Amino acid sequence: MIVKKDKEEIENYFRDASNFFGSADAVYFPVNAEEIAEVIRDANRNKFHVTVSGARTGLTGGAAPEGGVILSLEKMNKIIQIDRDEKFTIVQPGVFLRDLQNEVERSGLFYPPDPTERDSFLGGNAATNASGAKTFKYGPTRNFVEETKVVLPDGETATLKRGNYTAQNTVLTFPTDSGKEVQIKIPEVYIPRSTKNAAGYYLRKGMDAIDLFIGAEGTLGVITEIKLKLINPPEKILSAVIFFNNTENTLDFIEHARNESYKTRKSKGKNGLDARGLEFFDNGALKFLYESYPAIPTDAKAAVWFEAELNSENEDLITDKWFDTIETFHGDVERSWFAIDKKDREKFKDFRHAVSANVADYISSKGLRKVGTDTAVEDKFFKEYYYYSVKLAQSSGINFIVYGHAGNSHLHLNFLPKDKAEFEQAKLLYKDLCARAVKFNGTVSAEHGIGKIKREYFLMMYGEEAVRKMAKIKKTLDKNLILNTGNIFEERFLRD
Repeated sequence: MIVKKDKEEIENYFRDASNFFGSADAVYFPVNAEEIAEVIRDANRNKFHVTVSGARTGLTGGAAPEGGVILSLEKMNKIIQIDRDEKFTIVQPGVFLRDLQNEVERSGLFYPPDPTERDSFLGGNAATNASGAKTFKYGPTRNFVEETKVVLPDGETATLKRGNYTAQNTVLTFPTDSGKEVQIKIPEVYIPRSTKNAAGYYLRKGMDAIDLFIGAEGTLGVITEIKLKLINPPEKILSAVIFFNNTENTLDFIEHARNESYKTRKSKGKNGLDARGLEFFDNGALKFLYESYPAIPTDAKAAVWFEAELNSENEDLITDKWFDTIETFHGDVERSWFAIDKKDREKFKDFRHAVSANVADYISSKGLRKVGTDTAVEDKFFKEYYYYSVKLAQSSGINFIVYGHAGNSHLHLNFLPKDKAEFEQAKLLYKDLCARAVKFNGTVSAEHGIGKIKREYFLMMYGEEAVRKMAKIKKTLDKNLILNTGNIFEERFLRD
């Protein structure tokens, strides 16, 4: 196993995409699960921290170390198998999402989870339960994980197949590969009614053992292998970027399309509106993109990117229904963009991804950290939450843009502070926006997780008693507190 200790050689591993910066004594590059277990066992013997590092595309400081050593999974980068008949793939954690999607597509299959950052690792996607635009229809990464192999915080390994080990009421029991029994008490905690939540552990009565590790941000184990479900690709796709001259019309369009999609799915209908993604861009976001995309109408107040799946039998009917809906809510049909082939669809996807990339570049140029919400609320509160957020941001005088996965009532309001003073002011406003999301039955983190940056808001959301109950699970599995310590929980919840 390669080990690097030269500070200049390893300092790139000290931060993630959030610009949260840490330090470590060394970076280890394992090539298999046994080498990972070896590092973990050594950490338990000698009481040093181990921080798991993937592609470091996270936005919460989760991969930034706070002392100890870094365990980089980049050498474990093989797509082990793609089974066309049984529709699954088995991958190591260091496989890039982009590479898997391309290989799966060449095999005539489809892997729906599509986080904005396609240069992320599949292991990181599972560890954070990553989601993206198609989550509106298909759900997050969790919905596609069928089996995992995990190195636990004591160096034991476990193979978890969905359906094999489920909690009996509130007691979850599963074996390690060596036959040791692991037992976890599943506490009852508040569950937000927003459609997405990536804050803290997944805890349910009767839950599957595999779900405890998906979204746990590497605090409960190191995922070394993942079996993912694949599906058949849609026959045809309608993809469009619709521009609106009125924000209220835009939000009404989203609400209608969301509700109609729910109805179609509930009835299992094939001829109703059913968006697989509904993405929102406000006027500020469009202006932020204009230099790169000059075809954006300069007078557009907002836009929606949506995709819907079609087939040869319903293509004309569904397309007409979408056009009728666009016209009903006064979308600018003449100047909107409609994809006619895969190349155009990829351009639209790049358009969506460019927003967050441009924000990251701007923040980095100022030497600051990103201050952008990852909040989702209950659907019925989405419009109210949007207007509250915009009014609060406008009152500050700080430049900002708003975009997000509106199908899931999931909002990214990104402040664009010009200096340190505005950055500090933006953080106070961010706290207010998180509090309001919680009030609207929502979450402070719908897709990015908690990491080290959002622990304060995690506590705000769940309350001290619930956080202590979750921390107890961490302490049960990681008695020496060596694995990804610092993520999710403040130290006081682990030391008490």
